[in-house]
Amino acid sequence: MILIAGIGNVFLGDDGFGPEVARRLAAGAPLPDGTRVADYGIRGLHLAHDLLAGYDTLILIDALPGDGTPGRVEVLEVDPSGAGAGELDGHGMDPLAVLAAVARLGGTLPVTYVVGCRIGAVDEGIGLSAPVRAAVPEAVAAVHALLRAPVRG
Repeated sequence: MILIAGIGNVFLGDDGFGPEVARRLAAGAPLPDGTRVADYGIRGLHLAHDLLAGYDTLILIDALPGDGTPGRVEVLEVDPSGAGAGELDGHGMDPLAVLAAVARLGGTLPVTYVVGCRIGAVDEGIGLSAPVRAAVPEAVAAVHALLRAPVRG
């Protein structure tokens, strides 16, 4: 089973990248059997609990800090030992805290990837900046490439 999780706050500009990519994936080409796409927004506790269902692979789609060119898509593999020990906030989304919470809740972290996009602005407001909006199709393609890759785990 594969979980594709769009995360981010659609009310903070480019932070809405994850939910937008998740929306496009859900409405686009069919995904392999056993694949679920969900927009978690900022509901970190919900994501942590859903991961207890025993997924084999998790693909997080998220905005990455603006340390680089806005709109640059990156695919990262998460090292489970580096998942952090941050405090899980029931009203927020710190991806590393969510991943660490899975073990604290009695689950096992699946093979985890992040398909991220370097952001330009996270000012209050709905809508992605032009470079981040232009990166959405590339991120969709990156997720499809991960789905075609052999599962390691």
